[in-house]
Amino acid sequence: MRENLTCGFIGLGLIGGSIAKALRQFHPDYKLIGYDIQRENTDLAVEEGILNISLSEIDASFHDCDYIFLCAPVSFNDENLIKLKQFLSPDCLLTDVGSVKTDIHSHIESLGLNAQFIGGHPMAGSERTGYINSKAILIENAYYILTPTREVAEEKITEYKELAASLGAIPLILSCDLHDYVTAAVSHLPHVIAASLVNLVRDKDSGNGIMKLIAAGGFKDITRIASSSPSMWQQICLTNTENISALLDDYIASLIEIRSQIEQHRDLSVYHFFDDARSYRDSFMDASSGPIKRSFTVNIEIADEPGALASIATILALNQISIKNIGIVHNREQQDGVLQIEFYEEDSIRAAGEILEHKGYVVHQGP
Repeated sequence: MRENLTCGFIGLGLIGGSIAKALRQFHPDYKLIGYDIQRENTDLAVEEGILNISLSEIDASFHDCDYIFLCAPVSFNDENLIKLKQFLSPDCLLTDVGSVKTDIHSHIESLGLNAQFIGGHPMAGSERTGYINSKAILIENAYYILTPTREVAEEKITEYKELAASLGAIPLILSCDLHDYVTAAVSHLPHVIAASLVNLVRDKDSGNGIMKLIAAGGFKDITRIASSSPSMWQQICLTNTENISALLDDYIASLIEIRSQIEQHRDLSVYHFFDDARSYRDSFMDASSGPIKRSFTVNIEIADEPGALASIATILALNQISIKNIGIVHNREQQDGVLQIEFYEEDSIRAAGEILEHKGYVVHQGP
């Protein structure tokens, strides 16, 4: 892999910022430049030592780039590419970070840039958005899908794979069509389903909000991703429409089938419906990569008395263990422990468990 590369960023939000931070961490000698419509993002990145240069527009500063990452919202890709094309070096490799690939491939082809483009999609994300929430660790151990054009040179594909791997990601090469079908099934459709379930409970809840009040662990687990950015998922649905629509048809058909089996009290069929799902789900790798992230949580038995929660928070803080979220579990239908703590990293679960158990607390691993 080449040294002393120059990498440009157009858009510096959660994903672009995380890639830039990973590049700075693993390749401190790289030159990083960036433009964002919100100049404060790139200015902050310069202050933090992530970017070398913050740009106020897309200009000739991008001519010397070896890589340019297109990280703005997908609706801006066409306009940004038109501005960028006049400044591109023929040796520069263009890439993006979008969740849908056929759309950007179409823009690239219309501009005659196929020989310089490899689509990129780090399968990582967060319910929080923007550069301020970006971090290098976000793409660590996450699949980084690459969708090269037919015209791009093989050595460019190899070099990009090596670059992604050097950041701790796991590169995986797919065609843009296959990428969009696969992600429609495992990422896009689940977001549609989660949002529809939340909207169903909202619409069917009683006037005093009893459904919302007692929403159980299972409901919260499968609808957590409904808290994601509505504008981002609007764009994904409107750019990967055909795949999402086809899979929605299949999913609706499966719901109609299980509804019929339940109505007819076909006990064996209903059993196999749940057992087949359980068996297949249990075969999944227990990994944190992907846009639907694992939740690193522990549940703790505590007494209902003043200062109990503060004591635990203090113990963890004194041991330099950062807490992402903390709260009381009022409905314990699927979990033990009245206090639930969520961490940023998996290692924190083990460390927190050991420390708290040593202090006499009963700790249960979260889902």
